[in-house]
Amino acid sequence: MTNNAGNAGAIPFGLQLFSIRHTCAADAGRNFPAVVAELARMGYRGVEFAGYYGWGAADLRRILDDNGLACCGAHVGIDLLLGDELDKSVEFHRALGNRFLIVPILPAQYRDSIDAWKRTAGVINEIAERLRPHGMFTGYHNHLVEFKPVGGEVPWEVFFSRTGADVVMQVDVGNALEGGGDPFAMLERFPGRARTIHLKEFGGAPDAVIGQGQVDWKKLLDLAGRTGGTEWFIVEHERRADRAMADVEMCLRYLKEVGRE
Repeated sequence: MTNNAGNAGAIPFGLQLFSIRHTCAADAGRNFPAVVAELARMGYRGVEFAGYYGWGAADLRRILDDNGLACCGAHVGIDLLLGDELDKSVEFHRALGNRFLIVPILPAQYRDSIDAWKRTAGVINEIAERLRPHGMFTGYHNHLVEFKPVGGEVPWEVFFSRTGADVVMQVDVGNALEGGGDPFAMLERFPGRARTIHLKEFGGAPDAVIGQGQVDWKKLLDLAGRTGGTEWFIVEHERRADRAMADVEMCLRYLKEVGRE
């Protein structure tokens, strides 16, 4: 991926497939190739996986290649990145064409105290070191708990202050704001760490798509382009299962327009 730092308009948009998980899983996943073709038609350049809908890595890679899309990441449970499981994950994601193995959530024992967060930072650093020879990265995706102070310390700060520069800080904008965090401050505080970033709306009506809530998206995209080291903007939208495909198209249309301003 070309380094687009400083040029938000050159950073491609991908979609976190969790946004359209019901559509992807329909008919036991057999419709997945048609779903990918539709995402390509919308103008998405990549997809991030959170499940594989019954397909193997080689077949998924072929489906993406057939539609001119890239794999811009996958959410991978931490258990699949430890011990011998890491070697199996490397093999799978190499076949898939994925460089970003992002931990989406942590079991309680990894996050139930500040000391646990410190230990987890060490675990993630070790995973990052093992992935480095393969040109792959690990990282962490936030929900809400990461911004709730524990004993006067904020877990997000503790964790990313103790992880290496190549551990991806996958900020989920909507989740961060809901949890009381400041995604703009995060990008400034940890420059170059947001190689991939989740664009999720915050606020607005219950069915608001990106651009209809409270986030200043132009400011966010520009800041990520300048300071984040961002390689992929990844849309995540999960408000209306009955119109998921139409909604993610609306999200992309808005973001591409904002990115050109």
